[in-house]
Amino acid sequence: MRVINIHKRTIHQSEVKVSGLFKTLATSEDDIWPKDKWPAIRFKNGLRVGNSGGHGRIRYTVIEFVPGKHIKFEFNKPDNFTGTHELKIYSLDVQCTEIVHKIEMDTTSIKATLLWCLIIRWLHDALIEDAFDNVENYFFSHKKDLKYSLWVILLRQIYKRKSFKIKQA
Repeated sequence: MRVINIHKRTIHQSEVKVSGLFKTLATSEDDIWPKDKWPAIRFKNGLRVGNSGGHGRIRYTVIEFVPGKHIKFEFNKPDNFTGTHELKIYSLDVQCTEIVHKIEMDTTSIKATLLWCLIIRWLHDALIEDAFDNVENYFFSHKKDLKYSLWVILLRQIYKRKSFKIKQA
């Protein structure tokens, strides 16, 4: 199945300010990734072309990287997810920046297609919106806090239980 999943958000700040914030991604000072709600994003040797890492059960390799502007990853896991996801920053004008996250992939088995349609897509969409909220919340005093759908709440509970059982084994 062909998958194209795009999230966009306009941030009313200059590209320079937003770009500076994006340079913290996957560092110890990361102010974007919603690590308080989701598994942390980690790369053993930092964000550099060729380095592998990921978050939770999702694994990928950095294939393009311009600090604070653009990063593109190629999926390694789950199996049968063939493609990329990327994060880009665009200046719309002097005080307005657009951030875009895009997945472009194929699921190459029935299991992968079901995994995407029933589970990962829902969790991914919530995670990206949480991250975009963090970007806005960094700059503004009125804080956004995404309200999850009942399906996302259920999936998160199942995931937490499975993660706990794995750790206890």
